[in-house]
Amino acid sequence: MAGIYIHIPFCKQACHYCDFHFSTSVKKKSEMVLAIIEELRLRQEELKDQDVETIYFGGGTPSLLNQNELDLILSAVNKGFNVVSNPEITLEANPDDLTLKGDDVNAIYKGYKSLGINRLSIGIQSFFQNDLKLMNRAHNALEAKACLDLATQYFDNISLDLIYGIPGLSHERWIQNIETALSFNIPHISSYALTVEPRTALQAFIKKGEIEAPNDSVAQEQFHILIEKLEAAGFVHYELSNFGKPNFFSKNNTAYWLGKPYLGIGPSAHSFNGKERSWNVKNNIKYIKAIKNGILPLEIETLTNTDRYNEYILTGLRTIWGVSLEKIENSFGTSFKRYVLQQSEKHRKQDLLFIENDVLKVTKKGKFLSDGIASDLFKID
Repeated sequence: MAGIYIHIPFCKQACHYCDFHFSTSVKKKSEMVLAIIEELRLRQEELKDQDVETIYFGGGTPSLLNQNELDLILSAVNKGFNVVSNPEITLEANPDDLTLKGDDVNAIYKGYKSLGINRLSIGIQSFFQNDLKLMNRAHNALEAKACLDLATQYFDNISLDLIYGIPGLSHERWIQNIETALSFNIPHISSYALTVEPRTALQAFIKKGEIEAPNDSVAQEQFHILIEKLEAAGFVHYELSNFGKPNFFSKNNTAYWLGKPYLGIGPSAHSFNGKERSWNVKNNIKYIKAIKNGILPLEIETLTNTDRYNEYILTGLRTIWGVSLEKIENSFGTSFKRYVLQQSEKHRKQDLLFIENDVLKVTKKGKFLSDGIASDLFKID
């Protein structure tokens, strides 16, 4: 089984914290859609022996595409690939696009369903106006709630994003954010600590002293509040940043963490075939021009045995499935198993890692630190 990720590189405005590839100009939107369709055609042989079980529109802001544009792309996927009978088709959407004024807003949801889209991932981030303003989100607090009122009438499978560790976000307001999300009976929540990425507006504002820097200890406390609240509400914390009710885990993202192959389409999109990673040029104009000329504008990296081991450690420790010591021995060799046992020993003594049924996992105490712990287990050629 495999997945297809489609990157839609357009946004209405730039969020202050975001370092993903996008443009706030949609002048090239029609050309981009045609280029994406052509890239799908050019790369259909890459998954010729695979059944496609997930299709994911990410971004950027995929909800900026109209129904016809989404239809053209999905038709190209169905024409060029072996798509299973009931694939998970996810569309990332912003609240302001799901509460359009002056339109029959219900038609938006009906249109998505008619195309086969069966999962929405909605970028709420916060239900408080001050937080949304600080992050420069395009929607407001009223739209955050209004879109969920509407979306839940049409979709059962909805995920929403929440951000913690925002400067000025008290624990009390963070709990209100979580409880508001739960009040809509949403079955999946993705939640991330606000991170200061290089060359973002947020970094510039912090350097100028205009915005307070996020506090790591506060973020860690809010992370544990999140776990406590969501697990009490019946969610499974199946990946570091992801919580799902049973049967509502993201099939697309789970496939990434379990090392399944996927095809990344669009500028900056990444692909993985089990042995190689590739990524498209991070420039809309260069991407469109190359595709028009029949050239795939991508770079390819062949993964070494050590690279694949390191990736397995990183992704495995983030999930409830952990790192199988048997798989490490079978896939990478006995020396790698000895190495991971040796390197993990101090973390096991500190109650950050534990071994259960020959699987290495992070403890509740170690979850927030899992990426740092993983780096201690990495091997260097």
